[in-house]
Amino acid sequence: MQEGFTIAILGATGAVGTRMLAQLAQSTIPIKAVKLLASPRSAGKQVTFRGHVLTVAATTADAFTDVDLVLASAGSAVSKQFLPLAVARGAVCVDNTSAFRMVPTVPLVVPEVNEEALRQHHGLIANPNCSTIQMMVALNPIRQAVGLKQIIVSTYQAASGAGQSGLNEFYQEAKDYLAEQPMTATIFPTKGAQQHYPLAFNLLPQIDVLEDDLYSHEEWKMIHETKKIMLGAMNASEIKVTATCVRVPVPFSHGESIWIDTGDPNATVSQLRQALAAAPGVVLQDEPQQQLYPQPLNATGTRATYVGRIRPDLENPGAFNLWVVADNLLKGAAWNTVQIAECLVADGLVHALAE
Repeated sequence: MQEGFTIAILGATGAVGTRMLAQLAQSTIPIKAVKLLASPRSAGKQVTFRGHVLTVAATTADAFTDVDLVLASAGSAVSKQFLPLAVARGAVCVDNTSAFRMVPTVPLVVPEVNEEALRQHHGLIANPNCSTIQMMVALNPIRQAVGLKQIIVSTYQAASGAGQSGLNEFYQEAKDYLAEQPMTATIFPTKGAQQHYPLAFNLLPQIDVLEDDLYSHEEWKMIHETKKIMLGAMNASEIKVTATCVRVPVPFSHGESIWIDTGDPNATVSQLRQALAAAPGVVLQDEPQQQLYPQPLNATGTRATYVGRIRPDLENPGAFNLWVVADNLLKGAAWNTVQIAECLVADGLVHALAE
């Protein structure tokens, strides 16, 4: 491999980790070496990267010695255990778990929205929740063009958001249902729940645990991550946000029905379309007469965030509805992580820490 950066992927054999490696293979980052790290049970597996055979190693503190960048998606507990050790050894870490997202000193970054926040990193950068990322990509161009005062979002989140085990259970449930056999549920709505329900041919209005305020933790994340990304503080009040998060029987790619109040009663659909058409990372699919609108089947396997069904709220001037779809494992996870790494390299921030 050519001279460049040594990059470690933590959680390299998981649903997101394997996609991180694939996105890294296509990236603009000059790479000297790649280390694949996972649990001891995955150690010894071999993976091909740009024609080189790499062997997965068990994760240890010493594995991060001489590593420049760490891309992590091995679960919050693993990130909390190992990423501070990696930072202490001089690595810059981009974490795809929830471990550090709400830490005030850790930038929470969607490159199309707040790349400048990377300049404040102290060795750790957090990748937002998948459902938050695609909403930010879609709404930031609108905010810049006409303003943004309030967001009400309902999500339609794919089975793969629960990881490979959730996806496998969903597929098995579908087979059992069609064979007129009992469905066995052990994962949805969340592993730690008192009760589990089938996802196949069903809808589950709970993702993650339910908090005392009656919101699920997924809904809490969308609310507070949005405020941190757009306004710099998780409890900022300049934009009001509420969410209802629903798991749907779709394997990949989340959908979101979003209502927004721009605060500008003179704002038009044409302005929104124009802003979105020119926005980085956005593909505008909004030709209702031709039945052209975003769909999970078409978004899966791509990096873009797709936006359509843009229409005014006929009862509230300055308010609009739109429909947003993106691959939750790519833009919602692996690609956003690699994209952050590309920005760190391009901006000269890999070995530079904020004072």
